[in-house]
Amino acid sequence: MEHLAELRERLIKSFIALAVGAVIGLVLSEQILKFLLSPYGPSKQLLVTNPLSPLTNVFVVSVTFGAILASPVVLYQILAFVFPGLLPHERRWVLIALPFGFGLFILGAAFAFFIMLPAAVGFLTSIFPSVFTVALTPDDYIPFVAGVMFWMGLAFEMPLIVFVLAKANVLNARVLVRHWRWAVVIIAVLAALITPTPDPINMSLVMVPLMLLYGLSIVLAALARRNAAVPALLDPEEKVGA
Repeated sequence: MEHLAELRERLIKSFIALAVGAVIGLVLSEQILKFLLSPYGPSKQLLVTNPLSPLTNVFVVSVTFGAILASPVVLYQILAFVFPGLLPHERRWVLIALPFGFGLFILGAAFAFFIMLPAAVGFLTSIFPSVFTVALTPDDYIPFVAGVMFWMGLAFEMPLIVFVLAKANVLNARVLVRHWRWAVVIIAVLAALITPTPDPINMSLVMVPLMLLYGLSIVLAALARRNAAVPALLDPEEKVGA
């Protein structure tokens, strides 16, 4: 009952933080929407075909921005609840992984917004201008931008995921180096799925940073396997304890 009472208290605090963030997002919603229009063009506007569309999109943007603002508070509430059940070394790795993972996600989302999306939106809206008159709606444009930023941010989490798997005795740096050809193929497929355009230029914009992150993953896997006591699951012949 004490744990349930604590959980309820921390959920209430998280909900309050989310509500406060949503209110701030509502106040700044116009500026946020104009910022999201940057890849489309600073002087461009979105076409509304539904009277409820402006209100719906303002609500979605406000709640999303509020969730981003409230995320440190929510993460703190989660950590404060689970930390008593973790060992000291587990707490240390959690504290290291959280800011590192958050930073990678922000880096990926920023890369998508400032580098990838302007090129993609410019390409998609300039196809046969003599045939197509482009008038994007907020119901199509905002989910498109948010989706690309989300999946690119998630893709940038690769080094952290590899580090956790190496710490969990699943793989090591030698496995990653040995299967680099498969990694190139998988990264190419991911780049094709994330990239909203079929041209190779935008696909290369995604592949290059992902390949660099794969190289960083190899370094982090080697660091994670230092002083390992158990061979990695995918490399039973790994020398450990040295």
